[in-house]
Amino acid sequence: MIVLPALTTAVPAGLLLPLVALTGVLLDRLLGEPHRWHPLVAFGQLANVLERALNQRRFTGGLIAWILAVLPFVAFAAWLRTLAPTMIDVALLYFALGARSLQTHAQAVAVPLLAGDLPEARRRVGWIVSRQTDQLDEAGVARAGVESVLENGNDAIFGALFWFALLGGPGALLFRLANTLDAMWGYRTERFNLFGRSAARVDDALNFIPARMTALTYALLGHSRQALACWRRQAPAWDSPNAGPVMAAGAGSLGVMLGGTATYHGHEEHRPPLGIGRPPEAADLVRAMALIRRGIWLWLAVFALIGAVHA
Repeated sequence: MIVLPALTTAVPAGLLLPLVALTGVLLDRLLGEPHRWHPLVAFGQLANVLERALNQRRFTGGLIAWILAVLPFVAFAAWLRTLAPTMIDVALLYFALGARSLQTHAQAVAVPLLAGDLPEARRRVGWIVSRQTDQLDEAGVARAGVESVLENGNDAIFGALFWFALLGGPGALLFRLANTLDAMWGYRTERFNLFGRSAARVDDALNFIPARMTALTYALLGHSRQALACWRRQAPAWDSPNAGPVMAAGAGSLGVMLGGTATYHGHEEHRPPLGIGRPPEAADLVRAMALIRRGIWLWLAVFALIGAVHA
């Protein structure tokens, strides 16, 4: 990190993007997310304050809250970037990525599930999904875990890389903060249905292209024809316009069947099937993370190729 600014003076402009992207990815892999004084904790507290102050069950209040929560930080990041562009880009991309955290949570589910400790696997998968997990069988736990891993491959990794490539570090920050607000406010409940609609719509818009690039990544690195067929046939039936392509392609690539019945807040939801083949097992959590790791290196290779052509 100390020598990076000096190196950038000798690096052709086209190769700076892949160099910074690689540095951010390696930092995330080595350090993971900070355990103390995580910036997102403070951001979440700010979001809660804004929600309590502005949530009158109206769309306008949610839009104002979103603007106040996100845009000042993105504007400040853009200003900082004018002072030290390379260092700020590295720091913001590292902040936006969550690959190591995703791997840690996936392993925390896979290890007890492989050992036959179903209660612990249920408890751990409950940390990463919003459905009720206390009655899930082994296949249900594996299904919930694989769905979460595949979807978060886009939300925690590839979406951030896409917006970083487009707008630099401030773009990655914009994506991460918008995704966090969608996770906090984007529910169709009485409390959030109108207030959280802005957060949900902005997140859908920011994810539209990255989600399809993530789905293509999954397809290229697994059972490609099967993944593309599942994406084309099954994704339109899914409620989320972005999660559908990502999980359908990912399930098809892995050769497992996702979707089906899940319980949310005491209510059963019958979700369309995604993928093809057998029900997922504990080992498929490991396979899903391996698919994402290969995807990260593929994206970095594409960045390097584009940069080399530009240089």
